[in-house]
Amino acid sequence: MASRKIRFDVFKRDGFKCQYCGRTPPAVVLELDHIIPKSKGGPDNIDNYITACFDCNRGKGKHSLDKIPVSISDNLQVIKEKHNQLKAFNRYIEKQEKEYEAGIVAVNNIFAEYFPGKEPSDKFNRSTTKRFLTLLPKQKVITAMVLACDKRSHNPEKALAYFCGICWNWIKKPETRDW
Repeated sequence: MASRKIRFDVFKRDGFKCQYCGRTPPAVVLELDHIIPKSKGGPDNIDNYITACFDCNRGKGKHSLDKIPVSISDNLQVIKEKHNQLKAFNRYIEKQEKEYEAGIVAVNNIFAEYFPGKEPSDKFNRSTTKRFLTLLPKQKVITAMVLACDKRSHNPEKALAYFCGICWNWIKKPETRDW
């Protein structure tokens, strides 16, 4: 027997109407029906349930459906499309993360040229540098590091602070942008 939550979720998914005849409460009492009957090995899960009115459910009995109702078929198409979109979105995020990582490496390489044996902290890379890479073109962030290291070549901490200042200035003052 399905829980009240599952029953409600199936009814909600199916628009609170019988998927066989289309009738709705209060004209009918809705029930859960197994798409693949339990007697034929059908599982007790939300994907194997369909909303049916009392009359249609009793009329179908233990017979399996010859044809999936349109709403179930439509729902399947929507689920497949959502799944495809999620996969595409995950691929995009993965690609974007690789681009950010490449930008962080490029910025760190510039810093390492000026300050051998020193490197920005992982926290700095993952928060600050990555943030700049999301708000500015990669080449601008690299240029900012070159400018900062040139200006503050004797102190790595001051160079990083100056780098942040340059980037924030470009972000906050669009008129200073030349890209």
